[in-house]
Amino acid sequence: MTDNNHPALSQRSIVGHAQLPSAATDLILLGDLTGRYATGSYSRLASDGQTVIPRGDRQGAAEHGHRITAAIACHVARAGGTIDQLTQLLLHPEHEGGRHTRSIALRSGQTRALDYIRRVWNSASRTISTTIALSSRHDAYEVLAALRDRIETTPWRGERGRTALRVLRAHLNFAEIAGGPLHHASERQTSEEAGVSRTTLRVVYETVLRPRGWLRRLQVGHGQEGSTWYLGDGNIPGHGDPALLSRFRSTQFPPDPALGEWTTPETATTADIDSTVLGHLMSHDAFARHALGSAALMLISALHVRQDQTVGELVGTSSVSRATTYRTLKRLADLGLVQHTGETWALAPRALEGFGIRLPDADNGHTAPPAQGWDKVAEQHGTWGVTARRKALHAAERAAYQKALDRLAEHRSQAVVIVRDGRQVLVPTPRPNEIPPTWHAPDGRVLDPATGRPAADWRVATDGRLILITPSDQRSYDELAAAHAEALSEWESVA
Repeated sequence: MTDNNHPALSQRSIVGHAQLPSAATDLILLGDLTGRYATGSYSRLASDGQTVIPRGDRQGAAEHGHRITAAIACHVARAGGTIDQLTQLLLHPEHEGGRHTRSIALRSGQTRALDYIRRVWNSASRTISTTIALSSRHDAYEVLAALRDRIETTPWRGERGRTALRVLRAHLNFAEIAGGPLHHASERQTSEEAGVSRTTLRVVYETVLRPRGWLRRLQVGHGQEGSTWYLGDGNIPGHGDPALLSRFRSTQFPPDPALGEWTTPETATTADIDSTVLGHLMSHDAFARHALGSAALMLISALHVRQDQTVGELVGTSSVSRATTYRTLKRLADLGLVQHTGETWALAPRALEGFGIRLPDADNGHTAPPAQGWDKVAEQHGTWGVTARRKALHAAERAAYQKALDRLAEHRSQAVVIVRDGRQVLVPTPRPNEIPPTWHAPDGRVLDPATGRPAADWRVATDGRLILITPSDQRSYDELAAAHAEALSEWESVA
């Protein structure tokens, strides 16, 4: 890791036999000249939850410095460096990128700075081991395409495994929109996209997707921002099959090798489905848990890839057990969505037209529609409206959450400022029952007792207290609490 243009760096920052990119070298020597890592460091949302206001200089500088330090650590880790080499780069007095670490050492001591470097290095090492370096958007799409192929050829056995596939496909949709494995999505968005409840979503994330390396939550969402996720390839050494069974234990007796009983799973070790078709269908009410379910999704996706498959072939390509395959195919045939000739099964020619999907080898002259439409299927199984009710519930939850955020962001002024003897004195806010009812306006504003008109800088909070709203009053809750304590002290001394 050398650069002839920067002698100080070339003498002290050799990492194995690799060389840091020029952008990393500039970041270490010169700092963040372009402001790439400053986004969001020096600003925060105002009390209205919409506008952005400046953050305190010291807090913003610390956040900015931490982002630069984390970026440098990732560059060194990806180049095969060590924590000792990272420490030398950050503590070198001529490297602007290490200013934040040296500031910690100056304020809190060398031991605290070394502990900070160790935490940053551990985080960077974990990130590098589970991520892929993408140099362009084309590379990102290639990674997503390879991930989609891997998902489609992985056997997702059991109900829990098939539900995990729906959740993973929803995140893949979000990642394709974002243009890379790193994307943002809330639980409610994913629940609506996958057609499952939030409780089920959390279960499959904790038991299937996260342990098997398919999905990782980097940061929990807050306010109006969704969580930050990263899609993995599901390839964790020592974990075997990336999909869990729907039950941890079986009620059957174990096989007896002496009797020649089975020794391998019923389904094959590879699958062959069209996850794009699954992504189109999974949010529809017809594929809710108590309707056709995830097994029908897998069979339809497998038949869309290759028509005219026998039950034995479908067991392998869809990863659905033989008994469930027979039962689901019969239900789909009764609804006119699949048809069989002899021992082979195929999708009906117009089965998927309601979703804008046409069979690649469908007979254009065959115009017989399905016996029942998808909405009729959902209505017959009593699941019609499940998606609409879920979205309505999520909308109500979002509204309630936003209301709670608004209450927290009201910047409730704990004191009133008056001028006495030429100096400002903070007066504690009166109790809610001490505010005269005549001060309350119907729209939540405060009426001026002298004029009877609403006061522009005052309004009544949701708990009945008065709030002083001014452009300069953007203090945090802790600052307001300190101001309240100071107000009590000054008011008692003045009185």
